[in-house]
Amino acid sequence: MQRRTLLTTAALALTLGGAAFAESHGDPVTAGFIYVGPVGDGGWTYEHDQARQKVEAEFGDKVKTIYQESVPEGADAERAITQMALSGADIIFTTSFGYMDPTVAVAEKFPDVKFEHATGYKTADNVSVYSARFYEGRAIQGHIAGSMTKTNKIGYIASFPIPEVIRGINSAYIHAKKVNPDVEFSIIWAYTWFDPAKEADAAKALIENGADVILQHTDSTAPQAAAQEAGDVITFGQASDMLDYAPSPRVSSIIDDWAPYYIERVQAVMDGTWESSSTWAGIGAGMVGIGEITDAVPADIKEEALALKESIASGEYHPFTGPLNKADGSVWLAEGETASDADLAGLNFYVEGLNAEIPQ
Repeated sequence: MQRRTLLTTAALALTLGGAAFAESHGDPVTAGFIYVGPVGDGGWTYEHDQARQKVEAEFGDKVKTIYQESVPEGADAERAITQMALSGADIIFTTSFGYMDPTVAVAEKFPDVKFEHATGYKTADNVSVYSARFYEGRAIQGHIAGSMTKTNKIGYIASFPIPEVIRGINSAYIHAKKVNPDVEFSIIWAYTWFDPAKEADAAKALIENGADVILQHTDSTAPQAAAQEAGDVITFGQASDMLDYAPSPRVSSIIDDWAPYYIERVQAVMDGTWESSSTWAGIGAGMVGIGEITDAVPADIKEEALALKESIASGEYHPFTGPLNKADGSVWLAEGETASDADLAGLNFYVEGLNAEIPQ
């Protein structure tokens, strides 16, 4: 994947060296963050860094935070996580799916450091995992998208073919289809979390193909800008509110709120109560927020979307409720049956009606 150039060795050494000095004097707990994109991406990494800043605001001089941005997934990640652990970090948050194996590998070498990996599934005595039920927000986006499209064509910019992304596509499609049986989805796999040029090209291609709604599971605001330029196209903020593009084309958003979780886990390190755990929270717990639905959305559709949000938040409704078939026509969920977390965690197929292949 193409990522912004890593911090220079000198800059990183300065950042981590300061943390090591503080740790050696036994003062603050040092919390480290490894980011897959730049802190100014306007989406995923931006929200993680906002949460980091809230950790600092919460604890003051009891905590010191350090971070490295734009770390590619793979070998570079293992080197960056190792260096952060060597610096004296007490807890390290690694904030992208592709950091999973590097996080586990480094954790084995540093049993006294606590590690928190976002969106993965591998744990250890000193490794926790955490994620948000983004698919709940996708259901609301799908409802609005299916209700508002005039061409019946919805474009979806996908990042990587992992269960998290496949869940989102399915959830959006299911709920768009419920309100508009004629809706069609076109999916472009960008194979990146953050690449404004690729994301813009994907949005333009979908719009040229007739899509008047663009959904994205990538992190930049480039699709918003492309839709704004095209006119008469609506979009949804991804991971962050992306309010610069409201009230149109951005008509709502999924907002990731990591701060309460980060504060809780840093507090646990301070208290000596940290334990390995697995957290998967959604709208009800506040980890997934729904950004303001603007007046570009008709009042009746907005009311329906907010009602859907409340029913999901309360647990009254599950976005994956049968009857639902797989894309090959075989039964997945019977009438009234809901998908288990185990099924959703490994989801690797489209639901019936999505006429596309999932890349391998």
